[in-house]
Parts: sequence; structure tokens; C-alpha cells
Amino acid sequence: MDFKLETFLPYRLNLAAELVSQRFAAQYRARYRMTRPEWRALAALGSYGRMTATEIGANSSMHKTKVSRAVRALEEKRWLKRSEDLDDRRIEHLELTPAGRRIYGEMVVLARDYERELAGLLGTGGLKQLEAGLAAIEAKLAAPARRRAPKD
Repeated sequence: MDFKLETFLPYRLNLAAELVSQRFAAQYRARYRMTRPEWRALAALGSYGRMTATEIGANSSMHKTKVSRAVRALEEKRWLKRSEDLDDRRIEHLELTPAGRRIYGEMVVLARDYERELAGLLGTGGLKQLEAGLAAIEAKLAAPARRRAPKD
């Protein structure tokens, strides 16, 4: 049986995603001393507003232990605050502090700059092809949306 891992599409997609992610992570790690789970939690809260840890996990496809560590780290940096649910004391709502919103705003600029850099590497035609391919995969394989719509 002939099988080459390096040509297996799921492997290639994962490798490409990891390369892109690592390159961006190096930028925010150097500037903000932030881990990938912290960035993902910060980005979810910045994009969608107040959420629970469970919602952050569902939105970012992170395991609850990673979410918990990221939330704790963001809280220690004073970028996130917790509030107890008035109806169910087991639930905590999480939201960015003013400092967290400022960092999120800076991260959006960094993310957009990085996205432009990647688009330049691919060229217009390559970017359009990639976007079309990703859209096709997402349309065919995506489970019903669990994600929240971004806040206005």
C-alpha cells in the first residue's frame, strides 16, 4: 500500500495552518508575552463581547483546561474580569477590562498587518484560490454553527 503523508490533504492543511499560526504567534508572544490560547480567548472576548468559559471553548475549539489557564493568565494581566451569573452562581461571565480592550485593539492591527503580509505572499490569484478552497471545505464539512455572531 502506497501512502505518502506529505501529500495527504488533511496533513497538508494542518501543517499550513500550524505554520501560519506559529508565525503570527511569534509576533504577539514577543510583544505581549501571550500564548496562543490567551490570544484566542482574548480574540473571542474582543470579537463577541461577554462570554462564559464554555462559550470561549466552543467558539475557539479549545479544551476547557486550556481555556481555564488562558482566562487565569488574562485575569492576572488585568485584561479580563469575571462576574458571577445572578441566576446560576456556578456560571461566570468573562469580559475584557479597559486594558484588555486596548490590547485587543492593538492585536487587531497586528492581525490585519499579518493578514496583508500573507496575502502579499500568495498574490491576488493565490489568495482568491485559497479563499475559494477554504469556503468549499467549510461549506461541505462544517457542523451547524455553534459560534456567536460578532458584536456590533
